[in-house]
Amino acid sequence: MPPVLIRITTVPLSLQKLITGQLPYMRSKGFEPVMVSANGPEAGAVVREQETPLIEIGMTRKITPVQDLKALWKFYRLCKKHKPSIVHSHTPKAGIIGMLGAKLAGVPVRLHTVAGLPLMETQGKTRRLLEGVEKLTYACATKVYPNSTVLKNFILESGFCDPEKVKVIGNGSSNGIDTAFFSREQLDETKLQELKATLGIDPDDFVFVFIGRLVKDKGVQELVQAFVKVQPQYPHLKLLLVGPFEQDLDPIPDDVLQEIKQNPAILSVGFQNDVRPYLAISQVLAFPSYREGFPNVPMQAGCFGLPAIVTDINGCNEIIRQGENGLIVPPKSMEALYAAMERLITDKAAYAHMQALARKMIVARYEQTQFWELLLQEYRSHLKQHEGI
Repeated sequence: MPPVLIRITTVPLSLQKLITGQLPYMRSKGFEPVMVSANGPEAGAVVREQETPLIEIGMTRKITPVQDLKALWKFYRLCKKHKPSIVHSHTPKAGIIGMLGAKLAGVPVRLHTVAGLPLMETQGKTRRLLEGVEKLTYACATKVYPNSTVLKNFILESGFCDPEKVKVIGNGSSNGIDTAFFSREQLDETKLQELKATLGIDPDDFVFVFIGRLVKDKGVQELVQAFVKVQPQYPHLKLLLVGPFEQDLDPIPDDVLQEIKQNPAILSVGFQNDVRPYLAISQVLAFPSYREGFPNVPMQAGCFGLPAIVTDINGCNEIIRQGENGLIVPPKSMEALYAAMERLITDKAAYAHMQALARKMIVARYEQTQFWELLLQEYRSHLKQHEGI
């Protein structure tokens, strides 16, 4: 019987986006993968894409103690039934449910990937609660994989667990990137021109693109304000926003929302399953997030030769190297973001230099198949250690 591998995330979108392609690969290497998450609109698609069954357990991204206890009980029973050799969790809520449930059920190998910590942007009692949850999650895990070096350092400095339990796989990331898929050669040039025409992007427009949830923590407020400041000086600018609003969880201010809706140079296209065409019709990625684990978006943009403006936070400041494939600015600084946007508009030599390096630097460090092989080595090593006990 092949060893059962359970991958658990809070919502199916994370299974779809964070570990794209991993589970068919692991099956080809002798594992029997099973996915676990709450229900969600992506459930059917992720089963098809990952070629793996999905078991639904009611989890939320909010603090819901009663529902969380029910989810923990269900996951414990699931482990007792399927007897996995490995449980590998992502996202904070699935982390505590997965690691605690697996430990109680006697699962031998319990792995948790840390891809960003919401507690970084909280204070007071909520922060202390979330820190306690992280410590318990890591205590129940046999190995913790922060997906960036800076995030690893934060975990160790915070005293969440012992250093020997923490490891960054390769150069970081949770899945690497499929550099062949994220390539202009995969796209139809005629359709790209049609998309530009549909959006009202002229041939000589300079387009800044943002991809992600349109929420406060992603720096959308600063981005819109910086764009509005730079816009009058350069009439051929556009700001392309690709992602959903989440005004219930982390709202952006009403005046920023109104600016997005009323400014004809700001193009908000909502969530898109395939972001590649939007990268292909843009010149610069603007990604002023407050916190990340190891974001996919700067890697995806780099594959399309886009210099990126990112904030000096973990993950972003590892993917982007100042002046080489983009610019790094302080988080929450509209003025610094404005200055970086203006520089990439006006400094043609600097832009060309960063554009030339953007794809090369991503391919060299984050090719997806290399990451999968390293993760497979981790799985086999942990199983071998368990069998040797």
